[in-house]
Order: sequence, then structure tokens, then C-alpha cells
Amino acid sequence: MATTLPTETDFKRIFIEQIPLLDVRAPIEFEAGAFPNSVNIALLNNEERHLVGIRYKQHGQEAAIALGYALVDETKKQDRLAKWAQFFKTHPHGMLYCFRGGLRSRLSQAMLANEAGITVPRLAGGYKAMRRFLINTLEYESRRANFIMIGGRTGSGKTEFIQTCPRILDLEGIANHKGSAFGQEMDPQPNQIDIDHKLSIQLLRLNTIDKHRAILLEDEGAKIGARRLPHSLWEPMQTAPLIILKAPIEQRMTRVFNEYIVLKRQKLMHRLANEEAVFKQQHDELIQSLSQIQRRLGDERYRRYRTLASEGLNEYFNQNSTDKLNVLISKILIEYYDPMYDYQISKKTARIQFSGEAEAVRSWLAQSSV
Repeated sequence: MATTLPTETDFKRIFIEQIPLLDVRAPIEFEAGAFPNSVNIALLNNEERHLVGIRYKQHGQEAAIALGYALVDETKKQDRLAKWAQFFKTHPHGMLYCFRGGLRSRLSQAMLANEAGITVPRLAGGYKAMRRFLINTLEYESRRANFIMIGGRTGSGKTEFIQTCPRILDLEGIANHKGSAFGQEMDPQPNQIDIDHKLSIQLLRLNTIDKHRAILLEDEGAKIGARRLPHSLWEPMQTAPLIILKAPIEQRMTRVFNEYIVLKRQKLMHRLANEEAVFKQQHDELIQSLSQIQRRLGDERYRRYRTLASEGLNEYFNQNSTDKLNVLISKILIEYYDPMYDYQISKKTARIQFSGEAEAVRSWLAQSSV
């Protein structure tokens, strides 16, 4: 009698314990959405999956299986099997899944058991069931979380401050964007599904450990770069207590200059290794960022800022002069970002619990036992 191979339904344990997962879906499916603790080693590649899918729709499951075996010859099969076996030798407590926990994961699981002597659980319901679990988890955990928002003017060091705290939900880190028109990172943002998954998993872990203690996160807008915050998370953020982090304008300017000019140049040098190419890339990105706020700046101010940006970056690269870039930064902060922030915060005054510079905020948090 055939041995029944194990299945797993405890999705919460999988994410709490960060159990390694083998995703046997096609690469195109994995790229559209996956889990942080998963690795993709497909049973069928994109083209094979496409052809098998057509055969399934036209002639049914048996014909599709037959075509799958014809497409994946013995050499391909042994290569994929060897990679799966190596994954589970490296991660002996790992599990595997396909899209619905059906044919592909059962076949992969059976091949591992019968031909490599490795028995591993497959996830019941596959990716689809786990994604539904994370969507529901994000909604539930967002409602019961004890959030404290950290606000403050641009350059006040909110991200820097939060990253020194023990219990945080790093929205900008997860979205890979600094949350402003100038905040694009060198690598593209993750897709929306992967961001939602990471938010859900981090909240699940935070609320499972010391669930009554506060979780700190930045007072962000509804979108971070080209990605949105899920409504289930965004909604409780709008009523959570708010702390305002303050910093002198000189510190803010220094922080902005270092983060958006110096560090960006260093990152580009590491990637491009050519000063001329770095200058062009940094210049183009700076002008592009300014163009994103041109409508709010107005044409005359936009032209002045653009001239300062071009001349300032040129002087910084060629003469190591920071004068014009510092003028640009001060104008953008004082004339553009500060008035916009002050207007937004004026609508949240009832939620403000405390305001002060970093050490004062840290002391307040410690005394409040959050």
C-alpha cells in the first residue's frame, strides 16, 4: 500500500519560525509574488508550464501530465531533483508548495520520496492558501497592534531613530524607498504582493512576542514611492498616538546632504566605478526628482531649484564645493517640505503625545514603558 506523504497546515508556525520553503511553481509565478523564506526551483519552467496549461484546458489532466513527462526528459528531471535534494539537505526542516497544493507539489514530493529517499511536507492549499492566510493575518494583527507613530519634518532622523528601537515596523525598509520624491533607491521596489507579505509576517512575529508592547513606525503617507500601504494597516495608523521628532535645521540639512548626495554618490561609484557616469546618473536622478514636484513648486521656483541642482552637483564633483547644494537643500526644506508638513500635522494635533529631540523622545518612550 502506498505511503501517504505528509502535509502541513500550520501556516502561523511556518512564518513565526521562518521555516525554509521550496517553491516549485514556474519562475514567472514566483516573480509575481512569493514569501521571504522561500526559494524557487521549479518543476516546470515558464514555457513548459504554458504548454502543459494549454494541454490541460484542451484535453484534461491525464494528457497534461503526459505532456509534462515528455517535456521534462530524464536529464532535466534528474537536474531538478538534485537541486531539490540539495535544498532539503541544507534545510532538513523545510517544506514545499506549488500554487494550490495540488498536482505539481504532489509530484515533486513523490519524486523526492521515491527517487531521493527524502520525505518532506507539502503545504496544504499551496501558495494560494498561504497568501489568503497572510492577508487575513495583516488585517487581524493591524487591528490589535499597539502602534506608536513617529513623525517629524524631513531630515529630522525618523528612520535613523526608529532603527535604534527594538520593536519596529520598518515601512521604508520593506518598501525599499525613502518615502519622498527624492527617495528612490538604486534597486527597484519589491512588487506590492511581496511588500504585503513582509508587512504581515513582521506584524505576526511582533504581536506574538511581547504582544502588549508598542510597535514604532514612521508616520508615512498612504503610498511609499510607487507602492501603497495596505488599507488594513493604513487605517489604524491614522488613529494611533503620535510622537514628533524634532531636530535643528542645521542637523536636518546635514542629514539630507549626507543621505541623498554623499551616500548616493558612494553607492553609484560602487556600481558604476566611473566618475563621469556617476555624475550623469546622479544629476539625472536629482533633476527627475525635482520634476516630480514641479507642479507644486511652480515653474519659476522649479527653474531656480533646477539651476541650483545642476550647478551645485557640478561644483561638488569638480571642486568638492557643497555651497550651492546646501542652498538647494535649505530652500527645499524651508520653502517646500516644512510648510507641507506643518499643514499635515495641524490636522493631527489631538493625537500628539510628545515632541522633542531624539534623546528626549527616547527618555519619554522608556518612561512610558512602551
